[in-house]
Amino acid sequence: MMIPRYFEDLNILHENTMPARAYYIPASRQVDTFAGKREDSDRMQLLNGKWKFRYFKSINELNNDFFTQDYDISNENLINVPSVWQMEGYDSHQYTNIRYPFPFDPPYVPQDNPCGTYVYLFDYHAEQKAPKAYLNFEGVDSCFYVWLNGMYVGYSQVSHATSEFDVSGVIVEGVNKLAVLVLKWCDGSYLEDQDKFRMSGIFRDVYLLKRPEQAVRDYFVKTTVGTETKGRTAEVSIQLTYFEIVVPTKVYIYNAENALEAEAVIKEETDKNTVDIVLKIDNPILWNPEDPYLYTLVLMTKAETITDTMGIREIFIKDKCVYLNGKAIKFRGVNRHDSDPVTGATISLEQMKQDLMLMKQHNFNAIRTSHYPNAPVFYELCDKYGFLVIDEADIESHGPSEIFHKDFSDSNKFHHWNGPIADNPVWEMAIMDRVQLCVQRDKNRPCVVIWSMGNESAYGCNFERALQWTKSFDNTRLTHYESARYHNRDKIYDYSNLDLYSRMYPSLDEVQTYLKNEPKKPFLLCEYCHSMGNGPGDFEDYFGLIEQNDLMCGGFVWEWCDHAIAYRETDEGKDIYYYGGDHGETIHDGNFCVDGLVYPDRTPHTGLLEYKNVYRPARVISFEQQTQELKIKNYMEFTDLAVYAEIRYEVTCDGDCVDFGVLMPFSVKPGEVRSTWLNITIPQKGRSYLKISYYLRRETELVPAGHLLGFDEIPLHTEDDRNQTTVRLMEFHELERENIFVQETETEIRCEGENFTYIFDKCTGLFSQINYAGKTYLNQPMELNIWRAPTDNDMYIKKEWQRARYDHAYTRAYHTTVCQTEENVIIHCTASMLADSVQRMMNLQMTWKIDNNGGICVDLLVKRNLEFPILPRFGIRLFLKQDFERITYYGMGPTESYPDKCRAASHGRYCANVADLHEPYIRPQENGSHIDCDYVLLTDGKFVFAAVSNHTFSYNASIYTQEELQQKAHNYALKEAGSTVLCLDYAQNGIGSNSCGPEVLDQYQFGEEEFLFTVKLVFYEKDLDE
Repeated sequence: MMIPRYFEDLNILHENTMPARAYYIPASRQVDTFAGKREDSDRMQLLNGKWKFRYFKSINELNNDFFTQDYDISNENLINVPSVWQMEGYDSHQYTNIRYPFPFDPPYVPQDNPCGTYVYLFDYHAEQKAPKAYLNFEGVDSCFYVWLNGMYVGYSQVSHATSEFDVSGVIVEGVNKLAVLVLKWCDGSYLEDQDKFRMSGIFRDVYLLKRPEQAVRDYFVKTTVGTETKGRTAEVSIQLTYFEIVVPTKVYIYNAENALEAEAVIKEETDKNTVDIVLKIDNPILWNPEDPYLYTLVLMTKAETITDTMGIREIFIKDKCVYLNGKAIKFRGVNRHDSDPVTGATISLEQMKQDLMLMKQHNFNAIRTSHYPNAPVFYELCDKYGFLVIDEADIESHGPSEIFHKDFSDSNKFHHWNGPIADNPVWEMAIMDRVQLCVQRDKNRPCVVIWSMGNESAYGCNFERALQWTKSFDNTRLTHYESARYHNRDKIYDYSNLDLYSRMYPSLDEVQTYLKNEPKKPFLLCEYCHSMGNGPGDFEDYFGLIEQNDLMCGGFVWEWCDHAIAYRETDEGKDIYYYGGDHGETIHDGNFCVDGLVYPDRTPHTGLLEYKNVYRPARVISFEQQTQELKIKNYMEFTDLAVYAEIRYEVTCDGDCVDFGVLMPFSVKPGEVRSTWLNITIPQKGRSYLKISYYLRRETELVPAGHLLGFDEIPLHTEDDRNQTTVRLMEFHELERENIFVQETETEIRCEGENFTYIFDKCTGLFSQINYAGKTYLNQPMELNIWRAPTDNDMYIKKEWQRARYDHAYTRAYHTTVCQTEENVIIHCTASMLADSVQRMMNLQMTWKIDNNGGICVDLLVKRNLEFPILPRFGIRLFLKQDFERITYYGMGPTESYPDKCRAASHGRYCANVADLHEPYIRPQENGSHIDCDYVLLTDGKFVFAAVSNHTFSYNASIYTQEELQQKAHNYALKEAGSTVLCLDYAQNGIGSNSCGPEVLDQYQFGEEEFLFTVKLVFYEKDLDE
């Protein structure tokens, strides 16, 4: 079959498509078609369903005229429309981040270009008042040809844009045959190099619109708001474009209570097809993300009515700060791809709502549509639920940064990156087309406050042109393009139409440098805190920087969800998720797609919980314990805290609640700090905290009343701040016991008490056996441990750790002495940690004290060799018997916590099964640790093992070893250790976000040269709950 090779022709992007226009759904009368109700229109005919389909590995294999009327399709397979064919069992999956999965040879694509033929039979019945028929495809990847009833209709590309065809001349009454040929690759694929799985097909809705000969074809609504707080008037400017001539039109604006606010009448004008009107609304209610108030706009002509919503709001920059409705704002945002483990890039209304619900529940107020426009209904949902949106054009050409150069340094790559596409005029039409398709379609959505030219494509003349057009077409919104910083250093470029200075993953120092050097534009973090695996670890630090600087207008976390493909469940019921490289592909980027705040099935990661509490709507600024004055700041921008949140308090002592209550509502206006006074009980002794929690006062459609919005935790001072359980455990003894019998050999020291036998290994300086009350506690000898299963954010530092051979480190004892008193046996040894082929990593002075009751106290004095890199961790690793499966601890929980990732956790006494402490990251890695602990207790139901210290420590308990976590590429492949693996740590290195961001901040790096780790091990025969 011969087709025009438009898919390799930069001069033909579309054929026979209608001019781009705003999204709307017309009807014969006023009908609410908003946010998922568009099928209520009598002028829309949805063509989704089961289509006939055939897949070809190469366009060259397509040898039939499938689109003709007499072609027999009875033997063709069925496929869901919308869907992507890789999720329907055709072709294979491939994930790439930067590199093109085909040769860089624009505009040409692989000769064996996979394709699919689609055929759908549908009934059509014309309406006398709406004889015209328009065929709409909201998303087809990557390009497609269309036939109707055997007649060629047209061609289009731009995967995430709407393509509309006038099929009035070929559609017939009764049964119609719609045929579509979709190609996997086209010249547009060079502009669709987003970080994603490559998926193909008709992946968004297909529908017909029935329309009259003359009607409104397009309209553009702009709103401006006066600066006065009272008595202001909003101006609503509407430019209407008609098919051929201006026809009589009635324009109405209703408020949310359905009361008429403004109206206008437009008379017929046969000599033009556009008209501009201005309507005024007194005392308008303004749209904002905290109160997304919407008006209804009605455009009524003789044979058709368009019903839409509109929000009155105004965004602008003043004094290098971003303002919405006259108030300085911060974007608390996230980057979101269309992604689902079962449906891929095909996302239903309910799936969209689920994402938005979780975002609202976790305190986001903004979304960047990375890196392409979403389906039109998504923006309606954002209008409805209150999200600020960066709407991004379907452009990413990251691949040219990775083409071959002799000099492959970053500096040289970035210097040449813009040459092939961004600064090459042959691509101007394609880039302009994509920007215009985005802007034209979504121009009436109040949620859209920023137009983004695309992502990671470098800068040049084509983006200068796109920005110039965008600002001249729409001066009511801001413009964004992070990749403007990548260009040919020998040329001067125009940035005058770019409103924001945008960066992804800068360090805090880089941001501070920009802010200190007389910046000209607001600073936006379009991507930050890369949320891959266990992470990120620096939300609080970025929050502080953003809030302390007016020029910082906020940021968008990378990214919302893990991208992975669901294959099946294991026999144990575990989901099997595949990522890059799991499908037999050669070019891929592994699990770099597994980098979200939620798992593929939308189960929250602990990183999402961290974000939620960092970005809580209010914070305690101070608490004066003597006067009990509590100062709270409202971090919202439009809502009084008294209206939004109920504030509750709780006082705990050693994990027990001793006082609680609800504060009387008191006004804290946006951005302000106000005081209230408490009357709480302060415990006399014990480790005590005041917890202030914020709960949603009134339900919304997405968030129920009583939903926890976040909390503050304030330490309280008592006469004795020690955890009293810790005190008892440190002083633990059951009965007066006889002295310990000590027997020493060349290699070991055997300590036998009345109720225990311990064997100390003189070669390692550690215990190899522990037997208490006839119970053997260890499955294998105790270890000193400096390794952890590398997290995704350890991606770069782990190379240094491995070069230092930390993953092969072991303990060597040199000199051991033993002495005995009436109460203790004291074993002292000098030791080091080292590994084959490298020198000593650290020297240790180890002092073990065994009391007559069997308690073991150890002081580990460590001096590191600073020639070696920072440590992953330092502590003791024990392999307890597997039946020690129930744990109680006092520390930061219940979520995992690390030095720089602990804001979702709070101090308390927590109980759990050890297996439940595991966080099942898709690629296994270090997880489940808890910091600032006083004690840890494990029990098999009869015997108890306790670790306790007067100096807080970190612990990790798992059914897996760190070696198993490191070796396995997928969580479903993990095998249990047969032990309860307990790590008692002096500290761990921070988590950070270095998988695609700066190094762990200095204050969270484990770089101490000298430190002392003290812990006591206690064994007793007692029920844990007693």
